[in-house]
Amino acid sequence: MPTRVHEFVWPDRVVIGTVGVPGARTFYLQVRSGTQIVSIALEKQQSALLAEKIDEILYQLITVEGNRFSVPSRTPIELVDNDPLEPVQEQFRTGAMSLGWDPTTAHVVIEAYHIADVDTGDNSESHDHDGAEVPEMLLVRMPVGTARAFAKRTRKVVDAGRPICPLCGYPVDVDGHICTPPEV
Repeated sequence: MPTRVHEFVWPDRVVIGTVGVPGARTFYLQVRSGTQIVSIALEKQQSALLAEKIDEILYQLITVEGNRFSVPSRTPIELVDNDPLEPVQEQFRTGAMSLGWDPTTAHVVIEAYHIADVDTGDNSESHDHDGAEVPEMLLVRMPVGTARAFAKRTRKVVDAGRPICPLCGYPVDVDGHICTPPEV
């Protein structure tokens, strides 16, 4: 069965954002081009790793003699996006992801694949005319400046979670925290 691809080339907006309070947040990768918006759920760790690996790609490209791809060393101010997510309608939950570089277009490429939920009863997935689940993926191609801004925002969103207890190193919940300090 063919995969339904949600493809965005040079999107108007590509961001990581959350819904919920720290400790109970759901992370979303949201992409918009014109009126087309796709929001996919992913894990906090996937978000953090995505930002880290995008930065690695961009820093490697900067070291290329002459920086022929015009990779900015800092986030261009006009690309900073601190706005909240647009209304979220989850397309799918992400399983595997891949990240790459396309030198022919000078784009960072993100691929995110749907993870099949077993026994969830989730009816938000795409189905074909026979009722069978249609596999989905998100394909995003973004220029280097947008990628730099995306990584910066993602790190900020990931770091905005619960504070870490200085005694035990675990997150402190909003309703309190009890820990046993490590023995000396």
